[in-house]
Amino acid sequence: MAKALLGYVGGSDPRVLSEMRRLQQRVQDLESELVRMQAENDALSAAARHQDSMLESIDIDVHQAEPALT
Repeated sequence: MAKALLGYVGGSDPRVLSEMRRLQQRVQDLESELVRMQAENDALSAAARHQDSMLESIDIDVHQAEPALT
């Protein structure tokens, strides 16, 4: 089974094992980056929603304001 997962039949080639370890590390790095970017995106989305709600409340206040005396 392990040989099938490595993609070849035969003895352990140190170059292949080294490349596999390098690729596994790269996958872990990319997964970590994805988690970080998703958290950053969630924070930015929440901030944008908050800003939109603040702008809507300002817009409502402007429409309900009494006209200025001239």
